[in-house]
Amino acid sequence: MYIRLKNLREDRDLTQEQIAKYLHCSQSAYSRIESGKQDIPTSFLKKLAKLYGVTTDYILEMDKEQ
Repeated sequence: MYIRLKNLREDRDLTQEQIAKYLHCSQSAYSRIESGKQDIPTSFLKKLAKLYGVTTDYILEMDKEQ
């Protein structure tokens, strides 16, 4: 999941700082989420799915589970 978050961000040429500002958190807090050191809050998950135009299942890699 964390690699997917990073890839989505980088594919859109966005920085962690820009994403953190969008989520109203610090860059270091977002960095911990993207690196897997901190779980992603549900509110952030929803906002990121909307920003990237994907489902929360996609971010959570639920599409890989069968």
